Amino acid sequence: MKVSPSLLSADFGNILPDIEMINRSESDYLHLDVMDGVFVPNISFGFPVMKAVARRCTKPLDVHLMIVEPDKWISQVRDLGAEIMNVHQEACTHLHSVVQRIHQAGMKAGVTINPATPVNTLVDIIEDVDLVLVMSVNPGFGGQPFITHSLKKVAELAELKRITGSKAIIEVDGGVNKATGRQLAEAGAEMLVAGSYVFGASDPEEAIRSLKRL
Repeated sequence: MKVSPSLLSADFGNILPDIEMINRSESDYLHLDVMDGVFVPNISFGFPVMKAVARRCTKPLDVHLMIVEPDKWISQVRDLGAEIMNVHQEACTHLHSVVQRIHQAGMKAGVTINPATPVNTLVDIIEDVDLVLVMSVNPGFGGQPFITHSLKKVAELAELKRITGSKAIIEVDGGVNKATGRQLAEAGAEMLVAGSYVFGASDPEEAIRSLKRL
């Protein structure tokens, strides 16, 4: 299992030790949740913070834009050195064009769907993306309880991949811990985003390892 800890749950008053922990850990990515207070009801952090994090973090960046008009920021995300740029299907009027431009910028393209968005809305884009992120909580705040219906969506997405031959990685974000992570792995998830479970643990590196073993 690939693991992408979410910086949203880190201690922003003393963030360097958390970044150094990520660097030492077995995590595959660092997940950056960008919120604009418009697409989601919260504001997180912007490019000045992400640039500072990118200078210190040795893990690839998995940038998740929970914002309106995410296509306006493709070049800035590229300039961070991000490996993955994730955009919400619900925020992109011309999703295929956005995915093409992310690829042209040299990044992997991820598409995210909210809890109420059906998997079948991805039928015409699944073969063009590198990753699909299933939100298993409503986007905007960390620490929410896991939405169990997400397990069915992950299984549906795994079947859609099989039918289409898509190579997109199935990522899940929200309420992830060892128990829900195991269920998600059984449903077909291949990459887990975890915030509170990692940064709230007494041993964050062991929390990451526990997800890696799933």
